[in-house]
Amino acid sequence: MASSHLLCNHNLFFPPSSKNSHSSITPQAKLQFRRTPFVKASKKQLEIVYDPDERLNKLADEVDKEAPFSRLTLFSPCKTVSLGDIIKFSLSPSKTKDRLSTNVSGVPLDDRNLIIKALNLYRKKTGSDNFFWVHLNKKVPTGAGLGGGSSNAATALWAANQFNGCVATEKELQEWSSEIGSDIPFFFSHGAAYCTGRGEVVQDISPPLPLDIPMVLIKPKEACSTAEVYKRLRLDQTSKVDPLTLLEKISRNGISQDVCINDLEPPALEVLPSLKRLKQRVIAAGRGQYDAVFMSGSGSTIVGIGSPDPPQFVYDDNDYCDVFLSEANFINREENEWYKEHISASACQPSEASQTLE
Repeated sequence: MASSHLLCNHNLFFPPSSKNSHSSITPQAKLQFRRTPFVKASKKQLEIVYDPDERLNKLADEVDKEAPFSRLTLFSPCKTVSLGDIIKFSLSPSKTKDRLSTNVSGVPLDDRNLIIKALNLYRKKTGSDNFFWVHLNKKVPTGAGLGGGSSNAATALWAANQFNGCVATEKELQEWSSEIGSDIPFFFSHGAAYCTGRGEVVQDISPPLPLDIPMVLIKPKEACSTAEVYKRLRLDQTSKVDPLTLLEKISRNGISQDVCINDLEPPALEVLPSLKRLKQRVIAAGRGQYDAVFMSGSGSTIVGIGSPDPPQFVYDDNDYCDVFLSEANFINREENEWYKEHISASACQPSEASQTLE
């Protein structure tokens, strides 16, 4: 096969070096340089020869192995529903410190934040020397009982592992994560799991409900202190129903009010009495539009399953002018992939890409 030639004076024109661009030139090519004499030329000429029978792509592939990407954007779901944060990771030139920024006030930006704790943990376990610039686009409200911080930590561990060539398995990430939070290992499930122990013993299960079942999340301005809720928890008054029995009933018959048992709800309603009133009003005003209404985690989010629409009083009553509202549905993830944002879900904010590699 004949080689194609390009003559140039002074400058050498190389194909773009990005990961995808080199595939647009000849699949098998080699760069050769040779001097071409010109009697009257005052400057030497260089001839670039593209040989389609050789492999220029080998060089590009080697570069890609060394630095596959420099930026990564991931979706960080709460409680594996379609509401979540967006976290952008960039490799930092610093080898001593991570830098975290966010779009909301009141979020700690130092090593009190679970994202920074997760990155420190990953370096401790793997010996990686990667540090990061991280921007957290917070959409999940804090103090909501939705596991937003735990999800952020799991997402940070996943991201750090991607930048480090996936030297750790998902199982290792899951086991390590329990060292900084009992709720973090759950997010390394595929979206539905039966959790025991402190929450760190995670058994993947098939989703007991259709992923597209709609729900609405209603969080009042007031937050629940997790520590205060657990302080008021009385173990002798917790439910005696076997959770596996409830799971079997949900899988067989679907969601209903009687299977939605949260032992943290009674103490949370003591901490925040207005939350009890909100739940009662949602049930009454829903008039059957919700299959079940319950509090999420340690509060203060009330979840209505069966409809994406909040009851009208939330809009009409001045007492609820500051509530956070979001429609949502369940999500899961595939093996060796992270969670992806469902664009249809809305928390009154524009959605962003679920995962972007650059």
